[in-house]
Amino acid sequence: MPRLEPTSADLRLRLRPVDLARLAGVSTQQIRNYEEAGVLPPVPRSASGYRVFGDAHRRALLTYRVLSRGYGAVVATRVMRTVHDGDVPGALALVDEAHAALHAERVSLRAASEALETLAGERPEDDVPGTDLLIGEVAALLGVRTSTLRVWEAAGLLSPRRERGTGYRHYAPDEVRDARFILSLRRNHYLLDQIRPVLDDLRLEGGTSALRSAIGTRHAALTTLTTAMLEGAGHLHTYLAAGSTGS
Repeated sequence: MPRLEPTSADLRLRLRPVDLARLAGVSTQQIRNYEEAGVLPPVPRSASGYRVFGDAHRRALLTYRVLSRGYGAVVATRVMRTVHDGDVPGALALVDEAHAALHAERVSLRAASEALETLAGERPEDDVPGTDLLIGEVAALLGVRTSTLRVWEAAGLLSPRRERGTGYRHYAPDEVRDARFILSLRRNHYLLDQIRPVLDDLRLEGGTSALRSAIGTRHAALTTLTTAMLEGAGHLHTYLAAGSTGS
């Protein structure tokens, strides 16, 4: 960082590293880390070589702490460093990227919720045969062609066990259940790429009820995160409006 002369505001409010550390509830070493990472604006030195922290550094630290709660420490650090490098448009682009990612997750959750509503009328999972089935048997059970099951397999939606020697496909009960889910969603015009994340979530959570609960929990978490991001963006706006190097 370039060496700057203390501003008038800095001289009026002289803060030691320990003062900033107490303000944020971190160690003085962390304050030095923030300085090196660009979280804080360039730190002037006194004639004797001591760091002169002032109001600009206090505001930067508080802004970073609030940004971190919504955007995470990595993004918050990049935003503050970009601001202090003089690239405000670049910093705002980072904020936009974070909001776009949040929106994409909301869209994904909405798609999963809609898919679950589609599956709500499915037969209970205990109606699935309790033994492995061959591809012809699964096709007959679902009323589809064996080629359809192969397409789903090629798309990564199904992965039946292959028998050594013969190469025959063996569909375990959970594979048959997944095939039923896929068929139901395909009948409702879902694309294979749209089905894949829903199916992955179903496998992870263990069923439709568990996935529905997980989606509800994640929706609530996203609402909390959005609120925190709005608060962080507000603090960043105030910081920028006041002048990121302070005076």
